[in-house]
Amino acid sequence: MEQKNKITNHKNFPSYTSRNLWSGILFGIGLVAFIDETIFHQLLHWHHFYDRSTTAIGLVSDGFFHAFSWFATVGSLFMVADLRRRSGWLLPRWLGGVLLGAGGFQLYDGTIQHKLMRLHQIRYQVNILPYDMVWYTTSVLMIILGIVLLVRTNKRYKPSGVSKENAHT
Repeated sequence: MEQKNKITNHKNFPSYTSRNLWSGILFGIGLVAFIDETIFHQLLHWHHFYDRSTTAIGLVSDGFFHAFSWFATVGSLFMVADLRRRSGWLLPRWLGGVLLGAGGFQLYDGTIQHKLMRLHQIRYQVNILPYDMVWYTTSVLMIILGIVLLVRTNKRYKPSGVSKENAHT
């Protein structure tokens, strides 16, 4: 309770809640992109980030994708370090952002990159439906869990004297 009062009475409370959310989202995107790259691209060799060209181009695209995931992850951790230094890190809110970012990126990857842009599929020369169902179900579950955590933290960390209309998330 001491942590809640310390944060909610701070003049930068709306900024802290927003930065916790955005650093969590950025970390979630970086984390799920890293897992995707490591497992599906490097270990299983199921696909590359861009499969509509040569293997060499696919490997280069994987390198850019891998760099993106690490920039997102490291950038988000700098934000967390700053929040911790200012005693403004809200772990449950940050975890809600992580789940929202990870699920949102996975849903974007499965719908936009896999289906609309056809950059790559999860896997080739197999019945793709079971893979797609697991991909989308996992995405939606992460998004739902992230939203639940964020709603809970909105209630828990809402400073006294701030109306719903004036509260920033």
